[in-house]
Amino acid sequence: MAESECETPSTPGEFESKYFEYNGVRLPPFCRGKMEEIANFPVRDNDVWIVTYPKSGTSLLQEVVYLVSQGADPDEIGLMNIDEQLPVLEYPQPGLDIIKVIYMARNPKDLVVSYYQFHRSLRTMSYRGTFQEFCRRFMNDKLGYGSWFEHVQEFWQHHMDSNVLFLRYEDMHKDLATMVEQLARFLGISYDKAQLESMVEHCHQLIDQCCNAEALPVGRGRVGLWKDIFTVSMNEKFDFVYKQKMGKCDLTFDFYL
Repeated sequence: MAESECETPSTPGEFESKYFEYNGVRLPPFCRGKMEEIANFPVRDNDVWIVTYPKSGTSLLQEVVYLVSQGADPDEIGLMNIDEQLPVLEYPQPGLDIIKVIYMARNPKDLVVSYYQFHRSLRTMSYRGTFQEFCRRFMNDKLGYGSWFEHVQEFWQHHMDSNVLFLRYEDMHKDLATMVEQLARFLGISYDKAQLESMVEHCHQLIDQCCNAEALPVGRGRVGLWKDIFTVSMNEKFDFVYKQKMGKCDLTFDFYL
């Protein structure tokens, strides 16, 4: 059932004070002191960058990309620390002046629910307010890593660039075979029909392991998660803000499957 629309019981100032700004972008406390080092991170000509806004299926995309590029077994990936193979850099402005970028966007209603649950579980943020207050912060660009609306639109403007592959999280669940084909083509990997079918099946197994494991919260990664927590009035307000901020952008999302 959706939460009632009441004010957050936590002190807004306490939550607000945990953020700091870097180049005009709000960042959470665990990024403090790391930005200059990341800004000077050496970039190689053959690097492939995975770029997302938080809670857009980043870890899952990392594993799928590794699986497609290396032909690894999904059970093998489940035993490894994927961050050792594809390191994560918490940097707000990766830019587009790098060789290859795989960008993935997730529908913002599911994303904000996942982001809320993440903040609730994170000791460094200790968010104890309501989902309604958290969602208002999201709509007003008052959370870490800046505006989701600006983030996705900036990359969508380059979705036709030859060095950018723009993906939607929901397509992992709706049309995985096409996504795997896109990834293989973008990464310059050739698969025959049988190999491609086998790779798609391996990716299905991987996604099932990541999204449906018994040890994970019920519904994690599900498309349409927002319907369990949004109230009618919240949904109407969100739709209004979404239309305002996305303007004439022709990027579309599946909000349920």
